[in-house]
Amino acid sequence: MILWIAFALFSGYLIGCLHGSSLAQLLSGINVKKEGVKNSGASNAAIVLGWKYGALVAFWDILKGALAVIGFRLLLNSFSLSDDTVWMLLFLVGAGVIFGHNFPFYMNFDGGKGTASVIGVMLALDWKLGLAGGLLLVLAALATDYLVIGVLVLYGMFFAIAYWPAEGIWPLPLLLPYLLWLFGSILKTLSASKRVRKRKYRRYFGRNRQGPPNTYDSHRSFCFFSLLE
Repeated sequence: MILWIAFALFSGYLIGCLHGSSLAQLLSGINVKKEGVKNSGASNAAIVLGWKYGALVAFWDILKGALAVIGFRLLLNSFSLSDDTVWMLLFLVGAGVIFGHNFPFYMNFDGGKGTASVIGVMLALDWKLGLAGGLLLVLAALATDYLVIGVLVLYGMFFAIAYWPAEGIWPLPLLLPYLLWLFGSILKTLSASKRVRKRKYRRYFGRNRQGPPNTYDSHRSFCFFSLLE
């Protein structure tokens, strides 16, 4: 069992390290980590390279989370393991993906926020609740103008998956460390600014454009893809 746990975490971490921003750099020749707002998320890719690259980064970061869990589930189906053990290992490989996305070794352990990868992991664990979580993330952020509210709603759905349909006692405890990290990030944001919001999302999705079209489009792309870093 120790070997299974180590394999799940290590393989998940390596997959998580495969950033969408690295794919964007391979195609464009531009390292978005060194441009724009200096991060590897989809929002910065949209700022530096345009919305198509932002969409590519977001899509890949979601896809890798889903493929890691799906692939590991297929592997586990070849062995006679209990349902409790299977669910525990699936959550472990998902945790590895998120950890690898947030702390990739070749970026000096300074990656993204993991939201896109979380959505991918959730979709693979339970596509209905995962899809609901992704939609609620966007709707909550747009309705409240607070990105952090959308993220908290997303994690609420993640806990719902850990409680049901997941089996066994381990899925819920495995989510707690990442939840603590999330709250630490929120507190850090609060200490840096009295306002949690990055942008007023509704302002940029509204009908009335303000400023030059290219500036508006850049801000709009930033606001949308910042939900999926």
